Amino acid sequence: MLDIIEKKLSGYTFIDLFAGIGGFHYALHSFGAECVFASEWDIHASETYARNFNFTPEGDLTQISVENIPSHDILCAGFRCQAFSVSGRQKGFDDIRGAWHTLCR
Repeated sequence: MLDIIEKKLSGYTFIDLFAGIGGFHYALHSFGAECVFASEWDIHASETYARNFNFTPEGDLTQISVENIPSHDILCAGFRCQAFSVSGRQKGFDDIRGAWHTLCR
């Protein structure tokens, strides 16, 4: 973790949606916030997240009931960058990995 002296987010909680390997978790935890829920559907990313933070994300967010998501102060949601990346298939919103916006309907 980063050595942040002033933990300005101590006492705050966050959820980490489309968590990947935990970039948001790393940053917010470094400032003192506590992760109370994470979701990631990619098994390899989820396993890495669990190893990095000793916190196993739930699976596919579309299969999780809102009642099972704890109360939180901060909502983090990673953008599905693989669909747009040069190292990805570059299908953009036509790629299922870029279709995160369909969850908001």
